[in-house]
Amino acid sequence: MMTNLFSVFDPCTGFFSLNWMSTFLFIIILPYNFWLMPNKILLNFNMLIIMVSKEMNSLMKYKGNNLIMISLFLFILINNLWGLLPYVFTSSSHISFSLSLALPMWLSFMLFGWINKTNKMFSHLVPIGTPTILMPFMVLIETISNFIRPGSLAVRLSANMIAGHLLMSLLGSTSNNLMLISILMIILMMLMMFELAVSIIQSYVFLTLTTLYSSEI
Repeated sequence: MMTNLFSVFDPCTGFFSLNWMSTFLFIIILPYNFWLMPNKILLNFNMLIIMVSKEMNSLMKYKGNNLIMISLFLFILINNLWGLLPYVFTSSSHISFSLSLALPMWLSFMLFGWINKTNKMFSHLVPIGTPTILMPFMVLIETISNFIRPGSLAVRLSANMIAGHLLMSLLGSTSNNLMLISILMIILMMLMMFELAVSIIQSYVFLTLTTLYSSEI
């Protein structure tokens, strides 16, 4: 039972596994005319990008990062929504996917800050008003909190995506009773709507936290 339950998240289910191709499959499916011809889907995308850009401008000091941040947001959002479709591999539920996005962003922020703004980075290690006797402990705590940031970003995204899928897998294979299946279908529909909201919220949380980390530099 446990093997069948977690086999949904197995990236290597065959000799020539193409599960990870689902991460970039939307690029092949969407035609070039989608990006050129005005349509309602494109208008909704533009509206979403404008809303996210306004939110980022209030948080981020460096305005040139909007393009990469919005691209990261849309990439995670599409993969989260893609994983809700049946028989589609959910790449965003794997720590290797989320960590490969969070770690380079955090590392680039750290390198930029320590190379170009060394004094400011040192000042972040000791908050204002810290007693002298507590300064060594605060430096240690702030250093540890900086190092766990990419891990917390990656685990937050993967854990939230995998939790709902596991719950739906458990509910989908519980009983053969027709009455119970009818009740479970209603619960699964509500859970699917909840997972849709989680997919959008988690991509937005990833973007917001990454933006906040960059604004501290």
